[in-house]
This record gives sequence, structure tokens and C-alpha cells, in this order.
Amino acid sequence: MLVLIFLAVPVALALSIPSIVGVFAISGAPASMNILSTAPYNTVASWSFSVIPAFIFMGMLLTQSGMTTRIYTATDRWFSWLPGGIGVGTTAAGAGLASVSGSTIGMTYTLARAGLPEMLRMGYDRRMAVGTVIIAGLPGALIPPSILLVVYAGIASVPVGPQLVAGAVPGILIAITYAIFILILALIFPKLVGRTKDAKKGPKVTWGERFHSLGQVWGFPVIMIVLFGGLFSGVFTPTEAGAAAALTALALCIFYTRKNQPLKQVSQAAFAAVASTAAIFFIMIGAEMLTRLLAITGLAQIVTDFIVGMGLGRIAFLMILIVVYIILGMFFDTLSMMLLTIPILLPTLEAMDVNPLWFGVFVILLGELGMITPPVGILSFIVHGIAQDPEVNQGQKISLGDVFTSLVWFLPVSVVFLMIMIFFPEMTEVLPNLMESMSGGAPPE
Repeated sequence: MLVLIFLAVPVALALSIPSIVGVFAISGAPASMNILSTAPYNTVASWSFSVIPAFIFMGMLLTQSGMTTRIYTATDRWFSWLPGGIGVGTTAAGAGLASVSGSTIGMTYTLARAGLPEMLRMGYDRRMAVGTVIIAGLPGALIPPSILLVVYAGIASVPVGPQLVAGAVPGILIAITYAIFILILALIFPKLVGRTKDAKKGPKVTWGERFHSLGQVWGFPVIMIVLFGGLFSGVFTPTEAGAAAALTALALCIFYTRKNQPLKQVSQAAFAAVASTAAIFFIMIGAEMLTRLLAITGLAQIVTDFIVGMGLGRIAFLMILIVVYIILGMFFDTLSMMLLTIPILLPTLEAMDVNPLWFGVFVILLGELGMITPPVGILSFIVHGIAQDPEVNQGQKISLGDVFTSLVWFLPVSVVFLMIMIFFPEMTEVLPNLMESMSGGAPPE
């Protein structure tokens, strides 16, 4: 499996082929044929997974409608008065955009194209600008609607609704943590954010412009009200909430693009949603085949017995996982890491008394951090590539060393937040408990 992955074979095939071969070697051809005939359907033909195409379609529609640009503009205007305000605004925009798009990579690309030139033009240190863009989209992977949390819920067999809302508080808190860190750096080292006597000053933003920018993004809170209001009131199940949010996004896209070929925009969003959904489901099928091989071999139980036999406590076990996932993030994206490791770890979680809802949030944040960690973080190279465009770098040379230096500033903040999550796991339980009480204690979907 690792050989295939390092040969750049698609992850779905790299998971599937060794699993089928392994089952054939252990149990013969009938067992292999059984996996091939049942795993694809049984893996993805789940009612809870129907929310995935709905969330993806919603994100694609909002992107086609131009909502991404409007959100960035609004956050920039509202936070520009602060020291490091453009960086703070970029962090806020990244959290919002990544949450509705379902793609940290996609939103990092958008923020790099829009945010880097703006920060460099205002005199930001190039390392400060690059680091801000790279970490801006990470909280969005936790803030609902999060496709990764839905996938995790399916793998871990936990209710989709509580798992979705469990990520909201940590996602918002880490976004605030990044914003405060940028603000502190700006106050202690004003040169990092261009606050010098010779620095260029941007145009003064009036209150009228600020409120006008809010009027341009009114569709975003509408989506959130439909999604969260339906979930917390018990009117919608998670899948119904996803469908309602996608329908709302469809109406918004048609409204925003009414003078710019709305049917074309909707069809492009639909095609992109189908392609993305198929790719995710294909990887999940490969992971299901790996899970079946692990069940046949008993490897998952062997790993569990080995870890329990080491006498590790909960905290020591999670500390080791932080190191393991950061290393894995050098080679895999978050979804691939989850599907590769969670089937093996699930039995261990129970033995270590780790709440599976909490672990879903923890492991996704770890996976996202792994994607920026030097020397092979995917997001680092994406931003470095974008920064080579003269229109983006504003005539400044931004090297890979600059990118990695910027991460040295921001990664410790992320690790500290992970420590806080470990010692205060209650932050993931607040909204699921509230959701249950508001819905009258009805069993979630």
C-alpha cells in the first residue's frame, strides 16, 4: 500500500488493491469476490452520507455566486482598523470560506490570490503574510458544515448531527486564537504588519462601506440559520439540513448571478459537486476494503493490545498521535490519513477512554496541521507556488525558506491549542448536549 502511494497511484486504488490481494491470500478467491461485489455499495449507500453531496453542492454554488470574494471584502473592511487587521480579517474569512466550501486547499488558494497581494502592498513582512494565509483555512475543517466530520462519523459509527456540531466551538476558538496571535505580534513587532512611519496607508474605510459590505454577504448567515436552526430545533435531521442548505444556496446563486448566466453557474457547480463526491466515495470504498482486511487478519486488535500493553495513559497516547499524524501529513491529505488510520485506532480509543466525538475533531485538526508541516506539507507548497506570480508577490521574492519560517511562528500556537483540547475535552460536548436538550432528547440521526 505504501509503495503504491509513493508511486503516486491514486489513494483509493492504493488502499483497495493490497486489501483485495491480502484477502485473497488469506481467505481465497470467494472472499475477494465478496468484497468486490459488496464493499462499493455497502460503503456509500448510507443515508447519513447523502449529506456529503448536499454540502459539496452548497459550497460549489456559493463559490460560483461570488460569495468568496464578498466574504473576504467584508472581513477586510471590518477588521482593517486593527493592528494586523488585514491578517485578522484573512483569518476570519478563511474560517468562514473553508467551512462552506469543504476544501481547505481550495480556500487556501483563494485566500492566497486575494490576501497575499493586499498584505504585501500594505507593507506586511512576507513571512507574516504567507503564514497568515496558510493557517487561515484550517479552522474551517471543524466548523459545520464539515465534510470531513461527516466522513469521520460514518467511519466511527457515531451520529452525524452531534459530530457536526462538536467541531463548531473548537473551530471558532482556534480561529480566534490565530487572530489574537496576529494582533499580539502586530503590537510587539509593528514592522511585521507594515506599521511604520514610511508604510503605505490604505484608503480609510467608512462605516457606510462596512455596513454595505455586510449587505453583500447576507446570504451567508441565511445559510447558517437554515443549517443550525434546523438542526438545533429538531426540525431537520442532518441530511435534511444539508438538503435545505443546498436548496438555499441554489436560490442564492441564481439571485447573485441573475445577470451572468445563472443556469451555467449552477450547472458548473453541479458537475464539480458530482466529481468531488465521486472522488470522496471512491476513497471511502478503498478504506472499507482495508477495514475488512484488518478484520480478517485481526491486526486492529493486535495493535490495540500492543498499545494497551505499553501502559500508556490517555494523555501519553494522544501525544504520540500528534507526532504520528504530523509525520503522516507530510505525505497524505487529511481525508486519506483518516481513512488509513481510523479503522486501526477505533478499538484503541475505547480502551483508552477517548470520546469518539472528541477524537473526530482532534484527528481532523491534526490532519490539517500535518498538511502544512515542513518539509513536505501540501499547503505550504501550494502557497509557495502561488507566491511566485508577480501579481501576487508585488515584486518581492518569496522563497520556500520564507514559507517554512512563517510556519515556525504559527505552528507552536496550533500545538498549544491541541494541548488545551486534550486537557479540556468538554469544549466539544457543549453544542451536542445543547442540541440534544433542545430537540427533547430525541435520538440523533
